[in-house]
Amino acid sequence: MTADLMVFLAKLISGANARWLGGAPEPRQRIYFANHTSNLDALVLWAVLPPEVRALTRPVAARDYWNTGVRRYLADKVFHAILIERKKPTAHDNPIGQILEAMGNDRSIIIFPEGGRFSGSEPMPFKSGLYHLAQKRPDVELIPVLMDNLNRILPKGEVLPVPLIGHVTFGAPIQLLPGETKPAFLERARAEVMRLHDL
Repeated sequence: MTADLMVFLAKLISGANARWLGGAPEPRQRIYFANHTSNLDALVLWAVLPPEVRALTRPVAARDYWNTGVRRYLADKVFHAILIERKKPTAHDNPIGQILEAMGNDRSIIIFPEGGRFSGSEPMPFKSGLYHLAQKRPDVELIPVLMDNLNRILPKGEVLPVPLIGHVTFGAPIQLLPGETKPAFLERARAEVMRLHDL
């Protein structure tokens, strides 16, 4: 199964197109961070990126979900996903170190800082991973992304999608401010995602 076919299927199922506010898609290293409401999120966000940007971008995904059968094939061969351990990681499963190594000096990533899927109208509080990435890589732009309506297209526990239109909105880049605390940064990052609802 090729990347082009997955892009076609993702856009067909979701009807989603990218909307860029406060910036433009560029083939440069970035961290895209988004709310997480559906199993479609990573696929659709990755698919709406322009080809030259998509080629540099790797989703960060849960190993326990993507480590079996056809999912593992897609994660490895199509998305080149960074699979991390989210349930009881050991000392060998440092997700920040693993992500930074996979990023290198030129790869972008897609990350969902809530740490799981939630279908509420607002994102859950962000976990600390985004802060640590911003701290370790201050040179990389952080792009807030709002995934909208995808939880209605493929609700949790369902297999067949509902024919509705999804939306993917990319906001202006943010950075960790000098002296900014972890709680303040994470709340500001979360607010940037929520703010895209109204634009």
